[in-house]
Amino acid sequence: MKETIKIQNVSKSYGKKVVLRKVDFTIEQGNIYGFIGPSGAGKTTLIKLIVGMDVPDSGSIHVLDQKMPNLQVLQNIGYMAQSDALYTQLTGKENLLFFASLYKLRKTEMNERISYAARLVNLTDDLNKKVAAYSGGMKRRLSLAIALVQNPQVLILDEPTVGIDPELRLSIWNELIRLKTEERKTIIVTTHVMDEAERCDYISMVRDGAIIATGTPGELKERYDANNFDEVFLYAGRKGK
Repeated sequence: MKETIKIQNVSKSYGKKVVLRKVDFTIEQGNIYGFIGPSGAGKTTLIKLIVGMDVPDSGSIHVLDQKMPNLQVLQNIGYMAQSDALYTQLTGKENLLFFASLYKLRKTEMNERISYAARLVNLTDDLNKKVAAYSGGMKRRLSLAIALVQNPQVLILDEPTVGIDPELRLSIWNELIRLKTEERKTIIVTTHVMDEAERCDYISMVRDGAIIATGTPGELKERYDANNFDEVFLYAGRKGK
């Protein structure tokens, strides 16, 4: 299968604090790849390096065969950050229009993508409201819609379902599975929700800046003789210390 993302021997420090230690992995097209680990483990830093928001101290990152950072590649990456980056004095629709305008979309395609993204996150009826009036969950949903609006080849989602109700969360995950299956998109998700981790094709468990275990959910449960993924997380964490 085609490699979409390749990480080679990547390390990153901020001052004296080592955040990532010699991280190596590859992600193939048409898979959902999950990162799980405690807060401060290095997941968000790794995501930012993949997107090209920062550069590693050593090692290299390639996305779609291009070394990151690379502005051209950003046209093909949809990114949802852990913190919402929205224009609160604009409406939801105005936010979507602004971000969609950054990409090479025809007007008809832009309108179709905005309608699709808003419908997926159940915001269609709230698009004309100012984002300042949105709840925290609505802002997360709008951030997810923005990540999807340009129809990216690579979708990178940092804690995408925080504050989203269970029914909508299931709907979003069903769509992510459709996108990777039918449209062959490559999707990266960080999550603290163990049932979401089990929906991923592959999981990397991150602790203290290092990947301590990688495999399919089934392989990891077998490796740690666990009945569920909560136990995998606990057992792997103890052995990774």
